[in-house]
Amino acid sequence: MQRRKHLLSFFSFFLVFSLLSGTTAASSEDACDPRSLPDPLTFRPDQLTVLISGYSERRLPLLRSLAAGYASLPSVAAVIILWGNPSTPSHVLSPLLSSSSKVTLVRDPSPSLNARFLPRAAIRTRAVAVCDDDVEVDHRSLALAFAVWRSHEHSLVGFFARSHDLDLARRTWIYTIHPDRYSIVLTKFMILGTDYLHRYSCWTRLAEARRLVDRQRNCEDILMNFVVAMAMAAEGRAGPVTVLVEGRRVRDWGDPRNSGNSSSSSSDDRHGDAVKEQEREREITRVGLSARADHRKRRGDCIREFHRMLRVMPLRYSYGKVVEGLGEQGLCLKGAKLVFCDRD
Repeated sequence: MQRRKHLLSFFSFFLVFSLLSGTTAASSEDACDPRSLPDPLTFRPDQLTVLISGYSERRLPLLRSLAAGYASLPSVAAVIILWGNPSTPSHVLSPLLSSSSKVTLVRDPSPSLNARFLPRAAIRTRAVAVCDDDVEVDHRSLALAFAVWRSHEHSLVGFFARSHDLDLARRTWIYTIHPDRYSIVLTKFMILGTDYLHRYSCWTRLAEARRLVDRQRNCEDILMNFVVAMAMAAEGRAGPVTVLVEGRRVRDWGDPRNSGNSSSSSSDDRHGDAVKEQEREREITRVGLSARADHRKRRGDCIREFHRMLRVMPLRYSYGKVVEGLGEQGLCLKGAKLVFCDRD
């Protein structure tokens, strides 16, 4: 009996170790071989696959929560965690697999950001959601974004947008934010067609641009926006390249502007929780890629270099954003107050 327990314990450890250490990513050469991938004609149109990129072990509790939340949604066929830190011990990652049978883990052999867009045999849906491990999207916002994508299947759909612009004084491209227009959807959370993964990873024309992404350890999302814009132009497709969606509860834990939001509570019994929440936010923010002071300049440099390498500036501006239905907006007199008629 004792020997049997030892054997069972060894088998359990071996199974977990195999799951964690054996799920390494295929090389880009394998990913570009159509024989290694499922037939795209069999992909499901009514669900999507969520690809979450993870690197920092400090974010593991949040990552596990996000993966479990997405996996619980009926519109999500699978959640694939792309772990890009090769030095993380396997046992540290084991809790990620206990959240849901829909959740799988892929250990990429290198921290290359290009791996976010590798075609993968586990993807069996026509759409994928590519997202960071510090962005939390509620189910209604995700459902809205997916519905928008299904009506714009050749576009990039997301909750976070930026813009390219031309600095006339310096005669160079810059990366910026405009209040009324945008041309770049960020990989904080973007939904796109699965076929674009193949274009990004396998177009030989993009080889030099992908090497730039590896050198900079940045700008993979900008390059994907170039890819989608170029593909739509080449195929003569009308409609927006990028579509911005306004979510109900979309939280970017890596944005330093949300630090300290929990400090508004003044109750003594909640003070400890508020302090812990602030510490958690600061720690998540500290390890964020965007926290670097030269982040915006480096991304402007990427736009300039992609333009030079590809000999085209395909990015196009979009205007406005999609919001959830507002209901009736007529005003009625209720209780001596003028309020929206559809409000109780």
